Amino acid sequence: MKAIILAAGQGTRLRPVTLTMPKSLVPVANKHLIEYAIDTIKGAGITDIGIVVNNLESPIVAAFDNGHGLGVKLEYIVQDEQLGLAHATGLCRDFVGDEPFAMFLGDNIFQDKMSDFIRTFPASNADASIVLAEVSDPSRFGIAVVESGEIKRVIEKPKNPPSNLAIVGVYLFRNSIFDAIGKIKPSARGEYEITDAIQQMITEKKAITPYKIKGWYIDAGKPEPIILANQLVLEGLPYSPAPTLKSGKIEGDSEVSHRVIIGDNSRIVNSVVRGPVIIGDNTIIQDSYVGPYTAIGDNCHIEGSEIEASIVMNNCVIRLIPGRIDRSLLADNAQVVSTERMPTAYRFVLAENTIVEV
Repeated sequence: MKAIILAAGQGTRLRPVTLTMPKSLVPVANKHLIEYAIDTIKGAGITDIGIVVNNLESPIVAAFDNGHGLGVKLEYIVQDEQLGLAHATGLCRDFVGDEPFAMFLGDNIFQDKMSDFIRTFPASNADASIVLAEVSDPSRFGIAVVESGEIKRVIEKPKNPPSNLAIVGVYLFRNSIFDAIGKIKPSARGEYEITDAIQQMITEKKAITPYKIKGWYIDAGKPEPIILANQLVLEGLPYSPAPTLKSGKIEGDSEVSHRVIIGDNSRIVNSVVRGPVIIGDNTIIQDSYVGPYTAIGDNCHIEGSEIEASIVMNNCVIRLIPGRIDRSLLADNAQVVSTERMPTAYRFVLAENTIVEV
């Protein structure tokens, strides 16, 4: 069994961050979004993975190369034009061959690892199996109607949803999906919809089974869900004792709680850090407060400031910011600095190389 991950989208809902990085590379708890999909796939025993990118110069290719560092084998399939999920799936026909395969969207993150669900699919009688979740706003999703243990109908973003079971971005297929893709036409928005291909299979009396996920899931396509995903992943960190002065990473009058992970050559100086928090390598936290559910990347410098429930990517500077930065997303190389202290609260979503002086 093989797997494919669709990661060629432009990430327009996450701009300005995605002006300079694919959304699949946005970090959650200091790990790229797409790595969570890779971990789930690997956990189900699959190591041959194809990633659909918009070109071979994609930063995704540069970040992961052949996948050796992740313990998998990666190949890249190019989708020059973003013509829909079914179009992207069809481009993977040569890669998957005649084998059953799993398909993941590169920007979703799940608490459920789905290992048994994926492992048992090849021996099942289903032509496809689709992961579903109950949602409160089903008109925003592809929706499935389930009867007697099978999916009998799927509809893309219906105005009057017949159920609240949303299709959430994980699919198991046999190669019959490719014949179905060949029979569908573009939707009103000019894309080949994977829901139309699944409906084509249903019309042809193929067996399509549901799998309802356990626990939370996040469609991390916007800043707010990315920050929520970061909180949920950090919440799941196992207990670790508070670092001590003997660790060489805590200096001066600092207070650091349990569930704080500190990277190599990073230092906490005269600061308070309350977990769960993850801090990358070569980062300095000085005269500051870092609150729960914060992820800080490599080579950052936070001085005289307060921040919590936020994501700070690599090479960022936060200096002398009055008030508390809360639920914010700062991309690589962002600088947020103040020359005069004012009693004001701020929230930022910043792209690479942005400088904000307040």
